Amino acid sequence: VAAYGTVDELNSVLGLALSEELPDEIAKILIQIQNDLFDLGADLCVPEPEEPTEAPALRISESQVAQLEQWIDGFVERLKPLESFILPGGTRSAAVLHHARTVSRRTEIEVLHLAEFEDLNHKALKYLNRLSDLLFVMGRICNDSGAGDVLWVPGQNRK
Repeated sequence: VAAYGTVDELNSVLGLALSEELPDEIAKILIQIQNDLFDLGADLCVPEPEEPTEAPALRISESQVAQLEQWIDGFVERLKPLESFILPGGTRSAAVLHHARTVSRRTEIEVLHLAEFEDLNHKALKYLNRLSDLLFVMGRICNDSGAGDVLWVPGQNRK
């Protein structure tokens, strides 16, 4: 229940992101991801059967993972390579996407924990892993394609 509850939380954070001013292409992708997250929740709440069934359960597919990877690649092509870690922030929309990224990481951890007790569709874990990467690059796109990223300055506040 903790795993698919966190999937629901992630979906809610994406809904919050959609209430921000986002580029149309990102908004369209987030709506598609919200639908995928319902698929993911359905996948997690129905254990893998020991034998094939007449009506197979809804599962995250390799094509859904591949779509995330395609979007990541497309956004990364528009960004300069990072020379420093970045702090979550910049524009409000970027900050909300960074928040969604952290919830996606926590969701992945919850699903990994569930996998210790249940047989799972491992594409669900792969989907969550790639989703957090996509949310990271989307956040950078919302920060003027990375120009508005807030860079980490190691030791900046040490005396």
